[in-house]
Amino acid sequence: MHNHMRMYVASICCNIANCHWLEPANWLYSHLLDGDLASNHLSWQWVAGANSNKKYFANQENINTFFNSNQKGTFLDVRYDAFEDFKTPEVLKELALFSVGFKLPASNNPELDPNKTTLVYNYYNIDPYWRKDEDVQRIFLLEPSFFQAHPITQKALDFAIALTDNIPGIEIFVGEFSDLGLNAKQIIYKEHPTNDHYQGVEEPREWLSTVSGYFPSFFGFWKKCKKQLEY
Repeated sequence: MHNHMRMYVASICCNIANCHWLEPANWLYSHLLDGDLASNHLSWQWVAGANSNKKYFANQENINTFFNSNQKGTFLDVRYDAFEDFKTPEVLKELALFSVGFKLPASNNPELDPNKTTLVYNYYNIDPYWRKDEDVQRIFLLEPSFFQAHPITQKALDFAIALTDNIPGIEIFVGEFSDLGLNAKQIIYKEHPTNDHYQGVEEPREWLSTVSGYFPSFFGFWKKCKKQLEY
């Protein structure tokens, strides 16, 4: 249901209102409690037909089917062939720039032991089982530069911070990675494209399968993964 809703919203914004996909994609990402930049933004590009000539459309009948609703008379209550020459409804012609307000916690940062092994968690890694029984220093790093580049709502930020309650002994550090002031040899973190600037010992993320290599489409990749998951 979640994915259908994103596709419907993206279709209306990009293919009915003729808005570029990036601005509304950023807006939706900012509200998702399970937000993932790659999944969200690539889905918006796919719906908008950014990498092909095929755009995704959903009419009212389709939406009613998946939401168990019975709406009639909306601007989407048309046959699919009507989308070939569809005029933008007046209600969708006014565009607004994306903006969101959030506030990082007060930077009352803890004193860190430079001689102790430190696990660095972040918005994309709040794994409560990561090296669970080890005597290490655990830091939840909130980098202002990350959230300036990829803003989220206060609700999404508060949700992420609340998840750290599941990690005994973890402390919040508001600042850039370089502000930690730790020896890179003592730092361990999990690989992610948004933390390429980290320094230390990088550990791989957990993946659904061992499938690797280039695939021209997600479905080609998923077929390979599905075989492993089924067995």
